[in-house]
Amino acid sequence: MKTQPDEASIYLLSLRALNDVDLSAFLPWLSSSEVQRYQHFIRPERQQQFLAGRILLRQALSSLLGLPASELELTEQPGSAPRLNNPELTHAGFSLSHSGPWVACAVSATSKLGLDIELLNSGRDFSALALQAFNTDENAWLAQQDAGNRVRDFYQLWTTKEAQIKLNAASAQCMHFPHPELSVTLCSDTRFASPPQFLLSSLSAK
Repeated sequence: MKTQPDEASIYLLSLRALNDVDLSAFLPWLSSSEVQRYQHFIRPERQQQFLAGRILLRQALSSLLGLPASELELTEQPGSAPRLNNPELTHAGFSLSHSGPWVACAVSATSKLGLDIELLNSGRDFSALALQAFNTDENAWLAQQDAGNRVRDFYQLWTTKEAQIKLNAASAQCMHFPHPELSVTLCSDTRFASPPQFLLSSLSAK
């Protein structure tokens, strides 16, 4: 599905149905800087997340640009998101995120984006984490929420802060998307004409 100029799309991929053989077929798509970073990861899970994320991003950008995904070149930037080597697309935005068996990316032709996803883990010490991660107002807001929704409210606040950091804008427009396993937040530097598309995806070698 093609992303319209004034819209954004979020692509979500589960790694559960993929194995190393499936993913290794996409290694030739990576740039030299991406290969170096891929090889730097020690844990197989992190290698899978990285490789799947870069291929998912290429597929999303392919839909946005109308170019073959395998021909899109990304360059790693230490401490930042990768750079798309396409000077004709200076206004486009994209963001990547991963958590457990899930990988996601968001793309827009006109807006800068910050995306964060997190697995909903009810076994964490939310009181201690909230005191470390959130300011006084945020902790006050969290304390006022219904106890039955404490896990989801905590992660909604968490993913909002992470998405804002990726976007580098505390006053961004942020949206939350329902998912049974995840907290999903997308922030942008502009308001969209229509809500972003939220798409479950697979990897394609085309």
